Amino acid sequence: MKVVNNVTDIFFTRPIPNSCFGSIIEFNQPNLELALESVETKPDALLKALIAAKGLLVLPKLEAITEQPQLLLRLSHLFGKKVENYHHTLSTRNLVHPNVPQILVLANQPPSNRQPPKRPEPALTVHGELPVQFPHRSGWHTDQSFRRPPPDVSLFYAVTPSQKGTGQTLYASGTAAYKALPSRLKTQVSNLYGIHALPWTGRSETAVRNGDSPVELLAHQKPQRQPVVRNHPVTGEPSLFLCEDGQMDWVDGPITDMEPGPDGDGASLLYELMSHFTERRFVYVHDWDKGDLVIHDNRNVIHSATWFDTKNEIRNMWRTTVMGNPGREYEGEAPSWIPVSGVEPTQGLADQTNASGK
Repeated sequence: MKVVNNVTDIFFTRPIPNSCFGSIIEFNQPNLELALESVETKPDALLKALIAAKGLLVLPKLEAITEQPQLLLRLSHLFGKKVENYHHTLSTRNLVHPNVPQILVLANQPPSNRQPPKRPEPALTVHGELPVQFPHRSGWHTDQSFRRPPPDVSLFYAVTPSQKGTGQTLYASGTAAYKALPSRLKTQVSNLYGIHALPWTGRSETAVRNGDSPVELLAHQKPQRQPVVRNHPVTGEPSLFLCEDGQMDWVDGPITDMEPGPDGDGASLLYELMSHFTERRFVYVHDWDKGDLVIHDNRNVIHSATWFDTKNEIRNMWRTTVMGNPGREYEGEAPSWIPVSGVEPTQGLADQTNASGK
């Protein structure tokens, strides 16, 4: 194996233009297999780059992954101790890659059938820009926050993106948003917990307002408490850690020790926090090209999907999640999503098709 003395011999890094966080990384070696051989000699280099970039990396032109999905796994292993097998999580089988169970397939075709969100109303802001701020833009979340501990890092890869200018993914910095939070709110949220719920189980704000009955869940599928302010285990920096409609519990939450329900005090606080969290100054909009890989730190970054023309286009995305360093909050804690013996993780859950686009 080639001996590499400096990280700059492997890849170069530059800031994402016009964004308060994030970096673009390009390998010096255009052959991804050879590039990985080099970076694996310095296995913490990309993780350090992710931390330095405040939780977001963009790696373009990695089309080789489509034909060699194991390359995505090799990259994933550089970000934590464990690359998750989705057969052992709360993701239903229709979303899992048929040959590589560590890859989640998010496509608008069967069997995944994950449809895009509807266009916001109005479709553009008063300045003619893509809406990013909640509640004009809905769907903001961090991956798998309905589990304790949630995964550290997600790698999201474009096999087949939608047409440019559609199907973008929005990313918001919880670190920057917390830093700019008014002192009043910092004090108010310092010891609060949000209640995060598995989507499509009748606990979303939409479901509660529609009068839907919550799905009866097994013990390992039930909503989980997560700190509203999460300290990053590497940097120690505080960050907002919240979702909204579909991934919070609007029956018993969304905030512990506050009036529950979509019209309660907890909901009012969540709306105020999420509106601040997703201000344009904290948001990066990624417009996908084929072969793009975006890596984000789930511990301090949230994201949201956007609309594309699902009737006329195929969009196929792959995701891996990596665990290993969730922080002191979770020390000594058994994973919440492990069922009792003889029970499947997704037993009793309908396929997570998102067929409605919500």
